[in-house]
Amino acid sequence: MIFVSMILLQKQDYHKVTEHLRQIKVNHLFARFIIEQKVDGKVFVDNPENPTTFYILHPYSMSLLFGNVDNIEFNSALVAYLLNTDKHRQTFEWLQAPEKKWQAFLSDTVGDRFVAVEENRGAVNDKIEVTTRVNFKFNKEKYEAISAMIPVDKHVVRTDTAHYDAIRGAVIPENFWNSRDDFFENGVGFTSLSDNEVASTAFSSFIFDDTLEIGIETAQPHKGKGYAFAACSALINYCIEKNYEPVWSCKKDNIGSYRLACRLGFEPTFTLPFYRLNY
Repeated sequence: MIFVSMILLQKQDYHKVTEHLRQIKVNHLFARFIIEQKVDGKVFVDNPENPTTFYILHPYSMSLLFGNVDNIEFNSALVAYLLNTDKHRQTFEWLQAPEKKWQAFLSDTVGDRFVAVEENRGAVNDKIEVTTRVNFKFNKEKYEAISAMIPVDKHVVRTDTAHYDAIRGAVIPENFWNSRDDFFENGVGFTSLSDNEVASTAFSSFIFDDTLEIGIETAQPHKGKGYAFAACSALINYCIEKNYEPVWSCKKDNIGSYRLACRLGFEPTFTLPFYRLNY
């Protein structure tokens, strides 16, 4: 994959991105994980000596675009990348561009490819699905009031290596950490069980300073039965005990995740476009 003027930044230069990334106000822990080299990813810039435009790609196919919007050569390469002109992308990629200037650029340059989720329904084509991503803020008092009213009768345990190996789905620890050992050394998870089988696992997808972002995956037969609530409650209680701020983000049309967040005391605070790049 070679795009002239979208230059792959070397890891020893990631520190050049840090101050720029701090200016981004939406949840961007996945990008910070890469910049601080806690997980392998890719960082494309306009100029490796003095970068001002940034495209950060997480191995889970999440990306963040921000910075200077006036570099014509970078922008030309970016459009080719977004449209997958050389077929480099072999899977979907989810792009966030939190700054209004970049949202306007995307509308002006590739807006003719935009399509609503309900119109495209996940089809593989030359379209760019546009949905809404929601950032939530945790309300501890609300959570404590809600959790006190909802009995948690599920068997929840600390996620161990056997559970880790048994988890199936998309939002699972192995997609967010470099290895199993890395997860158990630096992350945490809680698993709700049904007859000793993994029903749902809530885990730290990212941890920084006093912040922990929650990932959650529930096996299809156990959805809607309280297993996700139980696992997430255990992880949130862990956050409260360890003085972590729990973080939640999801697509607005992911009704299950959105409703679960609200049931757990999270409140929507910010929305932005979420672009699904095709392959």
